[in-house]
Amino acid sequence: MKWRKYRIFLDLVLIICLMLMSFSINQNIQTTSGKIEDNPIYSVKCEDKSIGLTFDINWAEKDNLQSILKILDKYNVKGTFFIMGGWVNYSSENVEKLKSIKEGGHEIGSHSYKHPNFSKISESRIEEELKKTDEIIEKYIGEKPKLFRFPSGDYNKQSLKKVKSLGYIPIQWNVDSVDWKELGQEVEYKRVMKGVTPGSILLFHNNAKYTPANLERIINELKVQEYKFKTVGELIYFEDYYIDENGIQHKNNNKD
Repeated sequence: MKWRKYRIFLDLVLIICLMLMSFSINQNIQTTSGKIEDNPIYSVKCEDKSIGLTFDINWAEKDNLQSILKILDKYNVKGTFFIMGGWVNYSSENVEKLKSIKEGGHEIGSHSYKHPNFSKISESRIEEELKKTDEIIEKYIGEKPKLFRFPSGDYNKQSLKKVKSLGYIPIQWNVDSVDWKELGQEVEYKRVMKGVTPGSILLFHNNAKYTPANLERIINELKVQEYKFKTVGELIYFEDYYIDENGIQHKNNNKD
């Protein structure tokens, strides 16, 4: 009887050990493969104080893009601009604006063609939105975007998987100026400065009233704090990484 109880105890211990080993193996596979399919990149775990300025380009009656580009050029800061294909096609003026972004040394990402909610459209529509935008951007600046930002930040597992399968790296943000609401210059400034940490990805828009003035102020202040400005492509890791449940991209330092 004692032996039977002891055997049952040993079997339970063995089962628990096997479960722990399986969990550890799964975690290691997830980390070393560098892929967590349920998350785009919201920010990056950095060794230094690097951050990325990003701008979503939308249709607008009042477009501050040229002012934004002048400020970035003034401080020799490069940003990442997520472009709508439909915006480029809207006018010859917008084509020239796209070229100005590229000529300024900035990075170009895709922001779809018509800005639909990606959680509510089919996979074939997703592919159409991305490929059409690719063709337009490549036509005018000679390169296809590698980075993609979901319109309004909206996605689900299906759309995320589809975007990744088409070869794009989905980029979100962890510092939102909410500048499109135009709640006030000081409100937007404080919101951004409160949220910035090393590896942050900041979000602005081309059509927001207070963005140019705030951008100059934010760049100055963050330079005083010894932050470095990088494009998203310079900020993120393209291999040997993993993305945690909060969307933070980490360099995988586990070397076998």
